[in-house]
Amino acid sequence: MPIRNHPVRVIAAAAAAVVVAGALFVYFAVFAHNSPKKLTLASGGQPDLVAASELPGTWTVAPGSVVGYRVREQLGSLPAPDDAVGRTSQVTGTVTLAAGGGTITANAANFSANVASLTSDQSRRDNFIKREGLQSSQFPTATFAEAGTITVPSGAVSGHSATVSVSGNLTVHGVTKLVTIPLQVQISGHELQVVGSLVFPFSEFGMTPPSIGGFVSVQSNATLEFSLLFARA
Repeated sequence: MPIRNHPVRVIAAAAAAVVVAGALFVYFAVFAHNSPKKLTLASGGQPDLVAASELPGTWTVAPGSVVGYRVREQLGSLPAPDDAVGRTSQVTGTVTLAAGGGTITANAANFSANVASLTSDQSRRDNFIKREGLQSSQFPTATFAEAGTITVPSGAVSGHSATVSVSGNLTVHGVTKLVTIPLQVQISGHELQVVGSLVFPFSEFGMTPPSIGGFVSVQSNATLEFSLLFARA
């Protein structure tokens, strides 16, 4: 006597197939992307040097500055081939440079970003993180405030790139943590550029990695990245 599939099992299998197909569609139609390159210092020819005596004073975040995130999405247990990247140019902030003892120091560095304006290659992703994960509709601002003073490397003052670390209070998702961020710094002409990134677990700032139906999710770590241009106030 032939064995027939139970109707309930057939319906359940068909429903599961529809769910999986839907998840695949969501991923490839909504979340597939080619990642923008990581932020780096502007490259150019001969540095435009500026006298050390012209550096002290307040410098303000200028147009061309960006702040954003970089995360790796997953489809089930398989990681996506590229990162999801969202950025905003709605950034404000200042840093004060001072001269003394033959060195340049930076203090009172701070910046604020409107994370509710983060934009990726998919508007549906942008709307999704306003409700889940970053929840930027509820927590629309991320801030960083330097704790202490930084000695600006002599290489940066001479117009070349230099490496330095900054410690300060980072506020994301309404949670503030003391962090240390490695920076690339360059002063050329009357422009100061600072590029940096920080990898951290979502949970460190009270966030849960976004997930759609358990099929499309985000890995547990996120990367904050930024390129800030400062001009003399």
